[in-house]
Amino acid sequence: MSQPPITQQLTFLHTNDLDETRKFYTDVLGLPLVRDQGICHIFRVTDTAFLGFCEHIEPMLAGRKVILTLVSDDVDVWYDVLTHRGVEMMGPPEASPKFQIYHFFFKDSNGYWIEIQKFDQPL
Repeated sequence: MSQPPITQQLTFLHTNDLDETRKFYTDVLGLPLVRDQGICHIFRVTDTAFLGFCEHIEPMLAGRKVILTLVSDDVDVWYDVLTHRGVEMMGPPEASPKFQIYHFFFKDSNGYWIEIQKFDQPL
């Protein structure tokens, strides 16, 4: 029996404040809000990848539990754009030989860690 294709990817995370989350993901990261479900907002990351935030999902304890990684060939440009938009960075872009990436981290309005990275060798 053949396996049917998976055509999209969507990750849902908890938020206490949909409005602040919407502002961060649309105004700071420039992701379009593609679906407002009332208690959930869904943002387009790529043509087939989406990120959703919902008020009814159980929150995780504080700390580094989730890292949302966005992959771009323009890591330094993203760093400059986000710094200009007032995002507090956790450090400048740097190479990680262990993971064979170039990257930096910051936190969103919910406290989730976001990483923008470039693979040394594309996936």
